[in-house]
Amino acid sequence: MSRPIIAILRGLAPSDATDVGRALIDAGIDKIEVPLNSPDPLASIAVLANEFSDRALIGAGTVLTSQQVDMVSEVGGRLIVSPNCDPEVISHTHRLGLESWPGIFTPTEAFAALQAGASGLKLFPGALAGPTGLAALRAVLPTGTQVYAVGGAGPENFDLWIKASADGFGIGSALFKPGMTASEVAERATQIATAYDKAAG
Repeated sequence: MSRPIIAILRGLAPSDATDVGRALIDAGIDKIEVPLNSPDPLASIAVLANEFSDRALIGAGTVLTSQQVDMVSEVGGRLIVSPNCDPEVISHTHRLGLESWPGIFTPTEAFAALQAGASGLKLFPGALAGPTGLAALRAVLPTGTQVYAVGGAGPENFDLWIKASADGFGIGSALFKPGMTASEVAERATQIATAYDKAAG
């Protein structure tokens, strides 16, 4: 079962990529980003893409330039997540046929992202907007717009975010921190997947 959860593997080392990726996918979390400010992120993305591209959507986070989009694409990444709304990066990602999930916080950014071809929107930082902020934003967004809450959204409040119309979530340190074993990641991923299933009904 696929869930609308993006695992954010900040700090992942290439040597751990296969075991951590398998732990996540086996637990039912099959969207994975490796932020580009991780150690040797393109190598980790290449490992994950080579191993799991038939079972999971693999890509990069903290993508800030079109050149970085190209680099991620060249190693097999298909998911481009950014902390900001840069129409040039979004449109370039769209032209390459990759998924584009830019960070937005305001209606202006949301509409600029959609106009540039975003696949969905990453409400970031979610903790600042809160579920009430998302509910207010949702009132003006085009029907069908996918919005994932990132930062301040997790198993303790999935239900509140879902009630406020969140379509999904990006989960970082609650799922993975550098130095964790694959079994620890598997345990956390299972707990988060279970919590999401319960909140989503």
